[in-house]
Amino acid sequence: MTALSTSHRLDGGLDGDLRACLADPGIGEAIYGLASAIYPICRSITGPGVRETLNVLGRHVPIEVREVPSGTAVFDWTIPPEWTIRGAHIRDAAGKTVVDFADNNLHVLGYSRPVRAFLPLAELRRHIITLPGQPDLIPYRTAYYDERWGFCMAHRDFEAMADGTYEVVIDSSLEAGSLSYGEVVLPGETAEEFLFSAHICHPSLADDNCSGLALLTLLAERLSKIKTRYTYRFLFAPGTIGALAWLAANEDRLGRIRHGLVVSCVGDGGGPTYKKSRRGDALIDRAMAHVLRHAAAAPAILDFFPYGYDERQFCSPGFNLPVGLFQRGQFGKFPEYHTSADNLDFIRPEHLGASWAMIAEAIDVIERDYRPLNLQPKGEPQLGRRGLFGLVGGDKDGPARSMAFLWVLNLADGAHSLLDIAERAGLPFSIVADAARLLGERGLLADAP
Repeated sequence: MTALSTSHRLDGGLDGDLRACLADPGIGEAIYGLASAIYPICRSITGPGVRETLNVLGRHVPIEVREVPSGTAVFDWTIPPEWTIRGAHIRDAAGKTVVDFADNNLHVLGYSRPVRAFLPLAELRRHIITLPGQPDLIPYRTAYYDERWGFCMAHRDFEAMADGTYEVVIDSSLEAGSLSYGEVVLPGETAEEFLFSAHICHPSLADDNCSGLALLTLLAERLSKIKTRYTYRFLFAPGTIGALAWLAANEDRLGRIRHGLVVSCVGDGGGPTYKKSRRGDALIDRAMAHVLRHAAAAPAILDFFPYGYDERQFCSPGFNLPVGLFQRGQFGKFPEYHTSADNLDFIRPEHLGASWAMIAEAIDVIERDYRPLNLQPKGEPQLGRRGLFGLVGGDKDGPARSMAFLWVLNLADGAHSLLDIAERAGLPFSIVADAARLLGERGLLADAP
């Protein structure tokens, strides 16, 4: 038997306390500010917008940018030509601009091939996408692997278009280039990894996913300042094809990933929502479910299903990694999703701050969980003479902390982890872990062999 190690007690021997480092009442405003900075950039699965975004994020934490050439095979997929868009518009016969890409980069169907033409309205209509049920909103649509062109616009403006001939211009190019993705790796005490991932391919959609990109960037910046038990890897990659490119390049290292979280749509006021990994019982699944149940009145804890974001690539049967998805509102379930209503008014600092806090609590669970062993297992040890009950007097959490001492001592048989104990006791993990720390300092607990 050994005394509690610093890998389990982040307040001793490590550079700062994890929870103190991540606790910041102003973090929501900081995340919102970074999300606002990258919001105007037009991103897609390839192209200069991704690189520009990585450059902005890289001002906060060093990001290694990887380039995968067009035509590269990544499993059953191939990196497509690089798409660059410089401008686009529709003008009527009088020269009035009806649609302008400069006003909103959702106006162009993503990956549209170039076009310069004069078309009658009847023909142009076939290339315009609207939302009749949400007539004032612009939809977000793409045609990544199909040689098409098109515009997206508000249905109300579409209906106002008069018969006639329209000038149509999409100044874009599809040429040999590369797909870009960014990585940050923060070495820990062990080579075992906690993977965080956010897709970087959507244009001006604040919640999906400027919010996730901004939150993870500042999380990486904050974690870079302390020592941790796990190595943390942050991946900023285009959805699907970017995740597959990363998996193809790192297949020999995937065995190091012990926990993973895809992060998106974390700035709205919905949820919170957690979608489990394909395994369903991974530590990240239990940690996130535990945190959300103590953080919110009615969180949504969903079983895995093979649709969504890049968790479905990480959890495909050939990899089956322990990676879940964390969101506030669930994708596709809120009316602003993939529309121009997903703007900077839709996300709020307080929701971003709450999302940060939940992720921070999950990291705390992952970092501090272990199996303790009671060194005085015959009956209850006398806590009063060790000053433990006196420590919680007047504390609003005092009763819970007192019960945490008893639960930890009772279940510290070497077979139960701290998370097991927290779940059994119905107490927040942080209270149970703090109780275990104090019991260890008084010589009542050790690491299980």
